[in-house]
Amino acid sequence: MQLCFEEHQSQPAASTAPAQPGPVGHPEPADDAMQLELSEVSSADRQWERQRRLAQSCCFYCGGSGHFVAKCPLRPARALVSSLFPTQNISKPLSVLVSLTTHDFCVSVTALIDSGSAGNFISGALCRQLQLPTAATPKIYQVHAVTGKLLRQVRRQAGPLRLHIGVMHTEEIVLMVLEDSTAEVVLGRPWLEQHDPILSWRTGEILRWGHKCFEGCFPKRPNPRPSRPHTLQVHATSVESPLEARSVNIPACYSHFWDVFCPKKASKLPPHRPWDCAIDLIPGEPVPKGRIYSLTLPEEKAMEEYIKEALAQGYICPSTSPAASSFFFVAKKDGGLRPCIDYRALNKITVKFRYPLPLVPAVLRGATVFTKLDLRSAYNLIWIRKGDEWKTAFVTPTGHYEYRVMPYGLANAPSVFQDFMHEVLRDFLHKFVVVYIDDILIYSRSMADHQRHVAEVLHRLRDHNLFLKAEKCLFHQPTVQFLGYVIDRSGVRMDEKKVTAVRDWPTPTTVKELQRFLGFANFYRRFIRGYSSVTSPLTNLLRNKPKTLV
Repeated sequence: MQLCFEEHQSQPAASTAPAQPGPVGHPEPADDAMQLELSEVSSADRQWERQRRLAQSCCFYCGGSGHFVAKCPLRPARALVSSLFPTQNISKPLSVLVSLTTHDFCVSVTALIDSGSAGNFISGALCRQLQLPTAATPKIYQVHAVTGKLLRQVRRQAGPLRLHIGVMHTEEIVLMVLEDSTAEVVLGRPWLEQHDPILSWRTGEILRWGHKCFEGCFPKRPNPRPSRPHTLQVHATSVESPLEARSVNIPACYSHFWDVFCPKKASKLPPHRPWDCAIDLIPGEPVPKGRIYSLTLPEEKAMEEYIKEALAQGYICPSTSPAASSFFFVAKKDGGLRPCIDYRALNKITVKFRYPLPLVPAVLRGATVFTKLDLRSAYNLIWIRKGDEWKTAFVTPTGHYEYRVMPYGLANAPSVFQDFMHEVLRDFLHKFVVVYIDDILIYSRSMADHQRHVAEVLHRLRDHNLFLKAEKCLFHQPTVQFLGYVIDRSGVRMDEKKVTAVRDWPTPTTVKELQRFLGFANFYRRFIRGYSSVTSPLTNLLRNKPKTLV
C-alpha cells in the first residue's frame, strides 16, 4: 500500500502525452481477426458469419480454410509453460495486538506492521464501531496499491489516541481513516521511522526499541534497560513480554502495574504481617498423627516436583514435629493433580476464628461495568505465626515437612485471609469493591470511574505485596459471574447453569444425598418466595437423624 501525500486533483479527460514505444520482442496479440472484420456489422450478421465459418470448417481467427484457430499461421505465438517450479510459502504479514485508549474505553485490536505503507491507518468500520470522533485531514490524500492503482481517498483522521504495545510502550497517535481496510489498524513507515525498532524477522521479535522511545514512550523509571525484549507474535493475537506471557489480558491503561501481574514476584516469600495465621489448640487434646498414603507413579512424580518447588520457594521446610497430617492428591478438572493435606484431625482441635464471609451487596444495582481480579498464591501470602509451624507438619513417602506459610485446608485459613483482605481494601468496600477471600469484584457506574477504581485497587495490592493471575482476571465487563451469581447492570440474578442443576437433580435416596441437595438449593433461597415452606417436606425427613429415607 502506498499513500500519496498530495492534494487530490481531477484527471484530464484524455491524455495528450505522446505514446511511448513498447518493449522489443513479440508484439502484443492483436484483437481477434473476426472481431475486427465484423466490428461495424450488426450482431445478427456477426452470428451469421460465425455459423458460416463453423459450417465450412474455416478458421475462427483469419477466416481461411485448411486449418483451425489453434494452428492459424496469422495468429501470434503465445507463451507456453515450459516447466513448473515450486514456490516458497509467502510469509504472513507481521501483526501485533495493541490497545487503543480514550477517555471512554480501552479496547484491544490487531495492528498490521507494514513497512510499505506511507501512513498510519484505522479501518472505517472499527472507527464507527468504537464511535471515535474524527476530523478532516489537512488535505485529501490518495491511497494507491503497489501497482499504482488508486484504491481510496482519505479525508478523515481519528485521534489523538493512546496506543499501547505490551505492558510498557505507550504513545499518542493520530490514525487516518481508511474505508474497506482489511486490517483494523496499520502501523506504517512513519511509525517505524519514529520508533526505530530493531526487529528479528525470523522470530518476529522486537530486539530493541529506538532511543526516543525511552524518552517519551516508556514510563519514567531509573536506569531504563533498552535491551529488554518485547516479543511480537507474527499474525497472532497476543503480545508477549519476558515478565508475563499472558499480559495481553491486561488493558494497556494499567500497563504501569505490570509488577502486580508478575509471577516471579509472587513466588517470593511475603513479609510478616499482623495477620499471620495463628493455630491455637484446645488444651489437653492429642497431637494429630496421620498415616502415609500409597501413591501411584504419576502421583509420586507430582509429589517430588511439588516438594522440590515448595522447598525452593521457602514455603515448607523439613520437620521434626510430633504432628503429622496425611499427604495425597485429588484430580483437577483439566486432568492434573492437586496436592492436598488432610488437616481434619488438626481442625477438630483448633480454636476457631469466626470471621464473617461477605454477602453480595445490594449496592451493585446500577453498576454498568465490572472487573474481576484473582489473587495469585493467595494463602501462601500469609505467614504461619512463629512457633505454630510444627502444627502444620505432614508426612509423605519420602519425608516429613512443615509449612512456613499458610496452606490450604486449615480451618481458620478462610477467615484469616478474609480479615486480611478486608483490612487491605477497607476504605473501598461497599463503595466500588466486594472481596471474597482471593476473589475481588470492582464495580462502577461509568467507564471513566471504573478505570480510576481499578487503578486504585491495583495500587493498593502493590503496596501490600499482593499479586494477581492475569490469565484469570476479567477487565471492563458488562456482565460477570461472581460467587455463583450473574451480575450486570440490572442487578444480581441466579446462574442459569446452577438453576438447571437444581431442576435436573436426581431424586435423593439417602440422607447424605438429601442433605447435599438441600445445601445446594439453599444457596438461592433469597430468590425463592416462601423457601422454608417449599422445602419443609424435605427438611422434615431429616428430623430425628434417620439413617435412611425409606
